[in-house]
Amino acid sequence: MLHDLAARTLRLLEPETAHRLSLRALKAGLGPRDGGLGDPALSVRLCGMDLPNCIGLAAGYDKDAEVFNPMLAAGFGFVECGTVTPMSQPGNPEPRLFRLPRDKAVINRMGFNNSGLECFAGRLDASREGIVGANLGANKDSADRIADYVIGLQRLWGRCDYFTINVSSPNTPGLRNLQARAALEELAGRLREAREALNRNGDYPLLLKVAPDLKDQEVADIVSVAATYGLNGIIVSNTTLDRPHDLRSARRAETGGLSGAPLMSLSTRTLRRFHDANTNAHLALIGAGGIACAEDVYAKVRAGACAVQLYTALVYSGPGLVRRLKRDLARRLRADGFASIFEAKGAA
Repeated sequence: MLHDLAARTLRLLEPETAHRLSLRALKAGLGPRDGGLGDPALSVRLCGMDLPNCIGLAAGYDKDAEVFNPMLAAGFGFVECGTVTPMSQPGNPEPRLFRLPRDKAVINRMGFNNSGLECFAGRLDASREGIVGANLGANKDSADRIADYVIGLQRLWGRCDYFTINVSSPNTPGLRNLQARAALEELAGRLREAREALNRNGDYPLLLKVAPDLKDQEVADIVSVAATYGLNGIIVSNTTLDRPHDLRSARRAETGGLSGAPLMSLSTRTLRRFHDANTNAHLALIGAGGIACAEDVYAKVRAGACAVQLYTALVYSGPGLVRRLKRDLARRLRADGFASIFEAKGAA
């Protein structure tokens, strides 16, 4: 309750200031701790990784791999850091982060602001207390964006538990073009070559993070390319450029990617389309976008996800949300006769 009260206080501040203060508090050891043993019904095996529960922290909060251990201690089953690019970059001009409180949403046009691979890698060398992933991106002014992803993979190999290839941020011009089949084949092919060269030091799952605004043929192409080139899973989805007509908050017209409650329906429909296209590809699906309660997690699982990620809901519900999600999800699974997440996966 105390931490949730602190989260409400932070909402009185400008969004980026609040974000920085929350990171400082976590680094000072002031974050919440979920000391429970965990419910076995929520544990999952994801791409060879054993997760204590299926609820992960999405990329975007811990951009520079500063607080992954405190967030794991708060109860997340896994934490994804980043997006990180080879070279540090300031991102887009401020203001670039906007709360939509009446809609329980956020619009951001951050532009991959981060301190770069070297700082990121150094922090990941610290002891990890759970599953930690790295979300890889490309520098805005890069002459070869595919090479940026390969560089990230090579630099962080062995320093994290999995990688996410982010080709779906709407805030780096032209980045989403990498979701088109020909460009994605080139990207996936070069990543496979790099991965094969690195495999002497172990293997790590590679996931692809996609946009929610995809046509059926694009979904089919992404599944086909991912399976052909040995990617392990797909995160559905990133933020959307669409603006639902019923948004009510004053900043609803800001440019950038929309996240939070208004994204729930669109991202879940897209997830279900990936599930339907994934029949023979055997890719792990991770549901993201709009999760704010256990019913939302359950909807993602029933649409085909074996794990989920969230971020925006923490802005409005505070860090105590994670414990509530786990408690309520376990109750809902058992009420419907499911003993585990995998039994419920795709049940819709």
